[in-house]
Amino acid sequence: MDEKTKILLSEENLPAFWYNIVADLPAPPPPALHPATGKPIAPSDLAVLFPPALIDQEVSVQRDIPIPEEVRALYRLWRPTPLYRAWRWEKALQTPARIYYKYEGVSPAGSHKPNTAVAQAFYNRQAGVRRLTTETGAGQWGSALALACNFFGLECQVFMVRVSYDQKPYRRGLMETYGAEVVASPSLRTQAGQQVLAKDPNCQGSLGIAISEAVEVAAADPNTNYALGSVLNHVLLHQTVIGLEALEQMSIVGDEPDIVVACTGGGSNFAGIAFPYLGRMLRGGRTVEVRAVEPAACPSLTKGRYTYDFGDTAHRTPLLKMHTLGSSFVPPGIHAGGLRYHGMAPLVSHVLALNLIQAEAVPQLDAFAAGVEFARAEGIVPAPEANHAIAGARRAALQCREEGRSRAILFNLCGHGHFDMQAYIDYAAGRLQNFDYPEEEIAMALAALPAVAGD
Repeated sequence: MDEKTKILLSEENLPAFWYNIVADLPAPPPPALHPATGKPIAPSDLAVLFPPALIDQEVSVQRDIPIPEEVRALYRLWRPTPLYRAWRWEKALQTPARIYYKYEGVSPAGSHKPNTAVAQAFYNRQAGVRRLTTETGAGQWGSALALACNFFGLECQVFMVRVSYDQKPYRRGLMETYGAEVVASPSLRTQAGQQVLAKDPNCQGSLGIAISEAVEVAAADPNTNYALGSVLNHVLLHQTVIGLEALEQMSIVGDEPDIVVACTGGGSNFAGIAFPYLGRMLRGGRTVEVRAVEPAACPSLTKGRYTYDFGDTAHRTPLLKMHTLGSSFVPPGIHAGGLRYHGMAPLVSHVLALNLIQAEAVPQLDAFAAGVEFARAEGIVPAPEANHAIAGARRAALQCREEGRSRAILFNLCGHGHFDMQAYIDYAAGRLQNFDYPEEEIAMALAALPAVAGD
């Protein structure tokens, strides 16, 4: 191999099934609870927000879920995505590690998010839904859903976290180009938004607040459903095409990862690359070390509590057992807007509780330093969220250098940073700063956690 190693798969190798890790877990994940009764929710409780097919996937214990051919046909616009060997970065780091990255930035929306957006739009159109409403942080998910709704003839409304709405006008412009309506959150459009603004007119917003607004709109309109870009089981399921492709690509190279790394906010891109590898290990296959990397400013896995909490600020969602900083938590306005969520996907939280993965946090400046170093070596400017995965892979590579070990590292480069250049401008100008969330503020947010019997 040389400095141009790029591992491609043909369209015939596009996965025909999504992988459901629930089928292989040594213990089942805790159920979602109804917020009024505290009892496990029934599939019918979700019908006000989701179509039947997605509800079935949410509660499924089946290992392989068929991907509809209409979804696969759209996947072929960008899938299978390439796998690269980072030769130049390896040399820059002077590491004996072999570093590979799966690049999801080749999708039309520039990230991994269309993997689930296309599937969700397909199932909603199949159910006769006319409009989807959602939240977005950095705009990666909102862009993906706007694209998918355009493909399937659905209206799309996106509540975009205010700090990202202001920081990332080009991401907003992309959503509007695809035909979506973009609303800064918190807004005056909903009771949830009005309540937040009444307390803090200058609120920068959070994913929890934006979720509350989107859920409120969907619940009030029988022609509108809600679409979520991360956290829930069916969303993580759709992303596993990433890891399934990587398994085949690594076998073509004749190598296998010792360490798998991904950035982690709500958990979808982490699950996408990691769950197929964890599943193979759980079925008796090769052992792999899996590392989830999150921002130090929003440390749900490393500082949060594993307990039941609401997925949104207005407490309109079911109670999910997850690592959480408290639903009232509003993180600072870091540029990695897609990672600014108070909770972690229940399945990701569960595999951490089972000691199947590790979690680590990275300060904002370290993430950008790693991203700039990577861009100068490999030529790809990463999204601010992806910089956390790069920083995690860098830590692992330097550890290999210190130990004199040649280990294979695989990470998910979940998107490009072409619409995030203001973040790099601010970094180069010294305007960014690290922010480690104070323990006392986390304690205040956790103090408002709901009481759940037996938790």
